[in-house]
Amino acid sequence: MADFKELVFSGVQPTGNLHLGNYLGAIRRFVQLQESRDCIYCVVDLHAITATLHQPDLRAQTREVTAAFLAAGIDPKRHIVFNQSQVPQHAELAWIFNCVARIGWLNRMTQFKEKAGKDRENASVGLYDYPCLMASDILVYRATHVPVGEDQKQHLELTRDIAQKFNNDFAAEIAERGFGDAFFPLTEPLIGGPAARVMSLRDGTKKMSKSDASDNSRINLTDDAEAIAQKIRKAKTDAEPLPSEEAGLAKRPEAENLVGIYAGLADTARADVLAEFGNAQFSRFKSALVDLAVAKLGPIGQEMSRLMADPGHIDAVLGDGAERAGAIAERTMAEVKDVVGLIRR
Repeated sequence: MADFKELVFSGVQPTGNLHLGNYLGAIRRFVQLQESRDCIYCVVDLHAITATLHQPDLRAQTREVTAAFLAAGIDPKRHIVFNQSQVPQHAELAWIFNCVARIGWLNRMTQFKEKAGKDRENASVGLYDYPCLMASDILVYRATHVPVGEDQKQHLELTRDIAQKFNNDFAAEIAERGFGDAFFPLTEPLIGGPAARVMSLRDGTKKMSKSDASDNSRINLTDDAEAIAQKIRKAKTDAEPLPSEEAGLAKRPEAENLVGIYAGLADTARADVLAEFGNAQFSRFKSALVDLAVAKLGPIGQEMSRLMADPGHIDAVLGDGAERAGAIAERTMAEVKDVVGLIRR
């Protein structure tokens, strides 16, 4: 296999009301990864319109995600931060991948079935074709690694299938142009972390979500210290004390969720959390979790508010990132066109 420079790519949809699940499941990992790898982080606004095209607040939501990136500690000078729609090569490569991917592959994507629901015939083609655009997002930069949640793992597997088929279909042209035996890498997932999947504070069996009718089900990144404390104190628990070992969390979803949140915020293992709080009542544990959450999330929320008050600065960060990302993507697309046999300027 050809030798590819290690590069991390990931994106977040600008869907509004970023919450603790977005932070622990994605953004916090982005910050950590930038210390050891070259990274490209994208606000995927084209993905945001696959379910609902008309979104009057899309620009504001795009700026909010960017503000969260910056407030959490992502460095837009050392790495690249931009929004997807400013780099047209994402959509251009997606069309090539539409012609590489097979309908049978897309028919197996479970997330489309979940999002489209029973009225599948009325879903947009964009929602159905979402995985091909995601593959383009990643491979237009030839990214080698992508931090993903479990819900996106199947889409990354499709990205690998698309890359492999392209490499196989154009093997002779790829070799002739000096790319070795592969033009695109088989991107690897980066999955894990003590709180990679954060659940609702009101129901430990459901994922934390901005669409939940109860605001008490989630901690928003813009919540102040009082709101954070109140939501954690009201979080659903059970009658038993915390166990001293992880096996004791089985069939206790709310306890497991709160322990996972603590572990994620403290950047430690669940076993270590239970070693400290095992056999303690939830009142003591929640008090410690409040202090930790306020200390970790409070400064992020304050910085997000400051940044969102200056949209011109955020737009400048996105514009600079788009220019740098576009230079890479343009080079990839030129090479793709040569391999495929398209005439280009």
